[in-house]
Amino acid sequence: MARSLTYIPTTLIDRTFRERIVLVGVLFPGVTSEELERQLDELALLVDTAGADVVARIVQRRDAPDPATFLGSGKVQELREICLAVDSDTVVFEHNLSPAQQRNLEKILGRTAIDRTAVILDIFAQNARTPEGKAQVELALLQYRLPRLRRDSGSLSQQAGGIGTRGPGETQLEVDRRRLIHRIHAIGRELKQIDRTRDIQRQGRDRGRHREVTLVGYTNAGKSSMLNVLTDADVVAEDRLFATLDPRTRQRQLPGGETVLFTDTVGFISNLPHGLIQAFMSTLKSVQQADLLVHVVDGASDDAELQIAAVREVLKEIEADHVPELLVFNKADVSDAQAKRLSALYEGSVWVSAKTSENLDEVIATIADRIRSEDRVMTLHLPLDRGDLLAMAHREGEVIDMSITDEAVVLHVVLDAVGASRFAEWRVTS
Repeated sequence: MARSLTYIPTTLIDRTFRERIVLVGVLFPGVTSEELERQLDELALLVDTAGADVVARIVQRRDAPDPATFLGSGKVQELREICLAVDSDTVVFEHNLSPAQQRNLEKILGRTAIDRTAVILDIFAQNARTPEGKAQVELALLQYRLPRLRRDSGSLSQQAGGIGTRGPGETQLEVDRRRLIHRIHAIGRELKQIDRTRDIQRQGRDRGRHREVTLVGYTNAGKSSMLNVLTDADVVAEDRLFATLDPRTRQRQLPGGETVLFTDTVGFISNLPHGLIQAFMSTLKSVQQADLLVHVVDGASDDAELQIAAVREVLKEIEADHVPELLVFNKADVSDAQAKRLSALYEGSVWVSAKTSENLDEVIATIADRIRSEDRVMTLHLPLDRGDLLAMAHREGEVIDMSITDEAVVLHVVLDAVGASRFAEWRVTS
């Protein structure tokens, strides 16, 4: 049963070239007021990133959403009055709206009604740069819009004329839907081809025996900044949500001599739309197939632990929760005490400031230790007269260092499972 609707006006902001938005949140059983406020604060950041201004915030307590209008007809009328009072352009719901709920709300409110998913998709559409990123965003947008496809009532019965077209025919809406489905399939084929190309590139990397470290984390945790300080990548790092959509890979040598590939990925967020995850699966394969995940956390955030849980939930959904993880609490320059407290709370984690490079050496050393703990660096003792084995070691793996004793040539070399089996006879275990 619906209860009181609270109207919380915010300071009116200059409207120049920016939409005016009213946020709507519903407090369902099992959710605290603090949790809902945190979700709405994050939604407000998303709206700002999309290029609009929040001018009012509405919270209602309900036991369940109304099937027709989510809030219930009486409360929607109240919402309509508020929208008129603040002259809003759009209403954004924290929760997902069904196509029917969206249509009904727009008829009553006389303005656009969208949900959190639509805002995230809009941000992704603005930030996609590469052909792959644009294709993935377009796929997610089309899949979101397909069930919401509609036309004005006057066009629903329009049919094409001419010989061979008379009879029951297709309505214009059906034609539009068919075109969208064809486009979805075409993008799907395009992304599969990109995925095959990426797999070929990955096979080349595997032959090079390079270890792969993927940076993951909540959006705006500082992953791009971490990539910059780790590899001197000089990629754009902006203080806003979802600044990075397209993966970027750079390499560096660790103190032991191993060459490691570092990849920055799209940021995660709580309640990340499932369709978006599916559309970006080809990109997220770098997460699934990494040797180590460096989970970058905003160590200055009061919600750091909730953000860790949200990222791990997405990792579970994309079946990457089995990959070894190193927690790195970033932004120690903003809150040194908070980052260090969190690092002490999570065993094996480290803290850092990507902005000032404070404690970066420990981060690099920890990454190196975690990489070596996977036991791909082997010690070989090769006979002095077996130059063929020495050549094969250089060919099959990455030789980190070499020394010669009176009895053997001693190598530390990175080998994959196949290479390790070939040198099993000369492997030395400590």
